[in-house]
Amino acid sequence: MIIVDTTVWIDYIGGRETPHAAWLDAAIPVRRLGLTDLILCEILQGVRGEAQARRLAREMARFEIFATGGTELAVAAAANYRALRSRGVTVRKTIDCLIATFCILDGHFLLHGDRDYDPFEKLLGLQVVHP
Repeated sequence: MIIVDTTVWIDYIGGRETPHAAWLDAAIPVRRLGLTDLILCEILQGVRGEAQARRLAREMARFEIFATGGTELAVAAAANYRALRSRGVTVRKTIDCLIATFCILDGHFLLHGDRDYDPFEKLLGLQVVHP
């Protein structure tokens, strides 16, 4: 499974031509793609109107949406945060820590356009799709 991060969805939905959005466009009909409920929340937060939010939520529902949260993920994400901090890396956003840890724990690849995930890949084994 490839989890697609908010950064890529925003570019794709907005019609921005980036390598990640192009990869996503080509992968949609042939790859198993998903997102987390946290990613869905971030995507929908950026929508201005309720009608557009409802339409986008329906479109995103065609992909597998994973429920995150819970004690196990919280504890593991906090441990990953501390592990990175002990190596001199400060994770800027808790949500990125949760998404990366979810992917690490469940063995999912992550397609992203956010440098904040790089330490998770380099130091903690996050599997990343590089278009």
